[in-house]
Amino acid sequence: MKLAMVGTGYVGLVAGVCFADAAHSVTCVDVDLRKIEMLKKNQIPIYEPGLEELLKQCALKESITFTTDTAKAVKENSVIFIAVGTPEKADGNADLGPTFKVCEDIAKNANEDKIVVLKSTVPIGTCNEVKKLFKTHTKHHVEVVNNPEFLKEGAALDDFLRPDRIVIGCASEYAKSVMQELYEPFVKNGHPIVFMDNISAEMTKYAANSFLSVKISFINEMAKLADKVGADINSVRRGFTSDSRINPAFFYPGIGFGGSCFPKDVQALIQTGAKNETPMKIVSAAYEVNQEQKSYLITLAQKHFGNLKGKKFALWGLSFKPKTDDVREAPALDMIEKLYELGATVSAYDPVAMDNAIRNSKFSFELAKNPMAAVVGADALILATEWNEFRAPDFSSLKKQLKSPVVFDGRNIYDPLKMKKLGFKYYSIGRQILTESESTNG
Repeated sequence: MKLAMVGTGYVGLVAGVCFADAAHSVTCVDVDLRKIEMLKKNQIPIYEPGLEELLKQCALKESITFTTDTAKAVKENSVIFIAVGTPEKADGNADLGPTFKVCEDIAKNANEDKIVVLKSTVPIGTCNEVKKLFKTHTKHHVEVVNNPEFLKEGAALDDFLRPDRIVIGCASEYAKSVMQELYEPFVKNGHPIVFMDNISAEMTKYAANSFLSVKISFINEMAKLADKVGADINSVRRGFTSDSRINPAFFYPGIGFGGSCFPKDVQALIQTGAKNETPMKIVSAAYEVNQEQKSYLITLAQKHFGNLKGKKFALWGLSFKPKTDDVREAPALDMIEKLYELGATVSAYDPVAMDNAIRNSKFSFELAKNPMAAVVGADALILATEWNEFRAPDFSSLKKQLKSPVVFDGRNIYDPLKMKKLGFKYYSIGRQILTESESTNG
């Protein structure tokens, strides 16, 4: 099948390459000439494991092309995906300007009936506005389909190629058959293509991300309480998730969620609820808890040191999660901002996200060439992102390089009892230092 993918950001590029790998003919479109020139050279502008290698394979098969010519792409393809950004505005609403601009370009250049697929996450009800636009601006019939993405950064290829489910919102059997054919290669694992109406598909994406956000904030609140009362959150988690009704996924305490999806989608759902006089009280509480959680380690540092003025902190990890260079809403950047406001300084290291972090930080902080270089002369280490290379450091060297042997672990990757035996003052999220027998029994 021939299709166009308008927008070569994270979602559009991953989707376009994966469709091309499945033998569809894909034209990827973007207004950013620099990005298109990079892609024509098989260079990707984002960090996603395996994506560049798969792009090269598709380029050899000539199943994917890149262009800035939207009009030509619209005329040559009957199925057009829209995967442009929908960034959060200051008031929490999604910015749909780029989406409607693409729709206007499609309407202006349509030379036959088209299927337009909204791949970007759009507010509930956007499909109706898009349908009105096409009825007003083109004589051709344009079928609007909603197909929200459920990709995890760092595991996007596997998520797309072997999805848990594919959600399709459409209004006709023809559109359903086209989308069925398009996605058939990706559901050989027996997982479903779930067809529904457009608005329900739009709401499904927000419901999924908001519920996962609630789970994260719930376990973080439990972890903070565990620290107060002396319980161990790992034991608590194992206990309550052993209930067959409670899926254990996402119940891992830390310093909060970030990235391009969860914060933005939660805010958008809150705004949709407000507009429809149905306050999203649970989701709003989850967002509030998450914002507070990002500074939890700073609170622990203040309790340990008192005044942080003049203190230097080593920071391991800048991306909001491992295997991505995305620093949007990253807890690490929040912590850097708070540390500098309190008079401290930071020396940071991240395998891939340092350039993005320094561009997006309000403060200019030191970048280290490797993890151990970041800790030299620091008063404490803060671990913000659980990259694999941070999981088993040379603790003897770490202790020698730090001015004081203090570690604030925002991802609970080290063993508290081991850290105590090594002579570290160790802080984590909701975990207590158990005896050896308690650790073995746990």
